[in-house]
Amino acid sequence: MRIRRAEAADAAALDGVLTPILERRGSARPRGADHVRAHYIEHPDSLACHLAEAEGRVLGFQSLKRAMPDNPYDLPEGWGIVGTYVAAEAAGRGIGRALFAATLRAALAAGLERIDATIGAENADGLAYYEALGFRTWRERGSAIGKAYDLAPLRR
Repeated sequence: MRIRRAEAADAAALDGVLTPILERRGSARPRGADHVRAHYIEHPDSLACHLAEAEGRVLGFQSLKRAMPDNPYDLPEGWGIVGTYVAAEAAGRGIGRALFAATLRAALAAGLERIDATIGAENADGLAYYEALGFRTWRERGSAIGKAYDLAPLRR
């Protein structure tokens, strides 16, 4: 498995991971290669978007954005916003951990204070994944749970 930065040309492959996940969840969230390119790879607040690939196939990706004023998650400015998507058939192979290692390096280089993962309360796998990485619940908003990863201890 190889972890690398996603490029615009990877948008369709990343959507090939994202769309089945959203369909399984019954989510009406936007999808498609154009959306992936604009929202994850080339977004103005993007700090990094990494993908995991093996044998020429994208198995997952993780994006990291800087929380700007008036961000849609109502996060403090200067925090990071992370999103992780791993293909169902690739679950349990360490892809999420490998992606987060690359994301963590980008977060530290960007000087972020914390990283937020806002997860639907019904997404048990997502909640367990972030908890296992060291994210801790810091708030609940409606049907979403905010988990934060504190970067301060890594700077000591």
